[in-house]
Order: sequence, then structure tokens, then C-alpha cells
Amino acid sequence: TRPGALEPSVSRPGPAAADLRERLAATAESFIGVDYAWGGTTTRSGFDCSGLVLAVYRLNGLAMPRSVRDQYRAGTAVAGDRLSKGDLVFFNSSPGGELSHVGIYIGNGTFIHAPGSGKNVRRESLASGYFKSRFSGARAYL
Repeated sequence: TRPGALEPSVSRPGPAAADLRERLAATAESFIGVDYAWGGTTTRSGFDCSGLVLAVYRLNGLAMPRSVRDQYRAGTAVAGDRLSKGDLVFFNSSPGGELSHVGIYIGNGTFIHAPGSGKNVRRESLASGYFKSRFSGARAYL
């Protein structure tokens, strides 16, 4: 092509959902090591599982309900084998029990969550026996 000629346009998704998904995962990763605190929604106070989700989404300009149950209801179902970065993964306290926990999927079968009292925000595998047996579904918000 000659200098100054227009290049053919390429169609790309709007403010790139893929970029937003990467930012959600990176924000969640930035909180690894922060203490767990029941009811917590900040790095200063610590995070509980749904508080971590709330903070990560808010920091990326997205509104999210506060509780695990409401976060689950707000999303669109995603099959476990179709997860994308930034989707939320939900668990129950015992196989077949009520929803009790949420994490943020970051790719490669892993998620980040605030696991519980005395622990800190960490990365886990969806394939680990504990989480595999308690997986209750996943939701997308983008």
C-alpha cells in the first residue's frame, strides 16, 4: 500500500471484554495474601469471599451485589468447561448443600478467593477434591 492509504478496518469487540476480563483477573491477583475478615471489603479490613468479588468488580467499574446468593442470581450461567477470566465460581458448604462461597476464575482451571478465618486470599485449583465436590456453578457478568 502507498503511504497514507487507509488500512482495512478490523472489527474488534467494544471496550474489549477480553481486556476487562484480564483486568479483573489481575486485580484479583493483586489481593493475594490479604487477610480474610468476615464482612470485609477492603485491603485494610481484609476480605470475605463475596467482599473480595465486590471490591474486584468495583475497582474495574462494575456494580456487583454484596452476598454470595445475590451475586449468583445476578449472573448468567456458564458451563464449567466454558469459563473465562473474571467469571465467578460458586461452591456449597457440603456436596448438594446451599451456596456458601464464591471465587473469581483467573484461567487454567484456577480461581482466587478469600477462603476463611485465619487464612488469606489465595489461588486454588477447581480440580482439587474439596472444590470439585462442592462446585455449584459459574456465572458471567460481561
